[in-house]
Amino acid sequence: MSKLEEIYKAKPFLLLKEYFMIALCTIPYAVVVNHILVPHAIVGGGLTGYCEILYFASHRVIPIWASSATMNVLLLIAAYFAVGKRYVLRTLFGVFWLTFWLKVIPVLEVPIITDPFMAVVLGGIFNGTALGLVFLNNGSTGGTDIVAMIVNKYQHLPMGRVLLICDIVAISCGYFLPEVRSLEKVLFGLCYTFISSTAVDWIMNRMRQSVQFFIFSKKYKQIADAIIHDVHRGVTYLDAEGGFSGEQYKVITTIARQHDSAKIFRIVRNIDPNAFVSQSQVRGVFGEGFDQLMNSR
Repeated sequence: MSKLEEIYKAKPFLLLKEYFMIALCTIPYAVVVNHILVPHAIVGGGLTGYCEILYFASHRVIPIWASSATMNVLLLIAAYFAVGKRYVLRTLFGVFWLTFWLKVIPVLEVPIITDPFMAVVLGGIFNGTALGLVFLNNGSTGGTDIVAMIVNKYQHLPMGRVLLICDIVAISCGYFLPEVRSLEKVLFGLCYTFISSTAVDWIMNRMRQSVQFFIFSKKYKQIADAIIHDVHRGVTYLDAEGGFSGEQYKVITTIARQHDSAKIFRIVRNIDPNAFVSQSQVRGVFGEGFDQLMNSR
């Protein structure tokens, strides 16, 4: 059992909170699809974008929730081998609730926001915020989120950027549908995707950035062990002496990706709530687990 699992076992409320947030944040996602994108015949990108294409191409016979659930099963199989069992379980949970809300929330004939530009602006903000919160709670709604998570793990690209690339492909394909064949609707789809991916990056606080931690705690051994095993980042002990007290103690220092910050804070907070933590942004981090060291010329 990992340290993080021990924390969840000791404080099950934390795990319940994360699962609750994952389930809750799938509601605005489904609302945006069924109440804004589909009524306006705008392909929003991602897996739901491809599902919209099937929906319109089949003359609205193949429901979006059904094609979404089917495609997600195939992607979850790939995620099981690339990302891990824990991620698949949480993603399966998110996929279930997204599928549920896509089925329960009816597809409107008339959009709730009649002006298409305001619809894509507000829809992009709501959708991107929802996705960002899902990611922060260690979950996913499946689809291209799985692709983005796999790419981010190996290439450390911002998830919003990966999602943007996947979305552009879907939006471009949507142009060939009779219901969508309009340059204006394609541009609306691109605007929606850009706003959504920007909101994801903002919520995730620019995942590509790295951060450096200095952690002062008497329980440094437990904290360091949890960071090593659960965040998969190395730590270094620094010998320190209090200038006023003269007390000798150890300081943990570690460098991690920005998206690991929430997990590190969670570990420290649950092991030693009285710990003193300093976090700072760092740039140009090269070496194992980060960017490749560039050759100087």
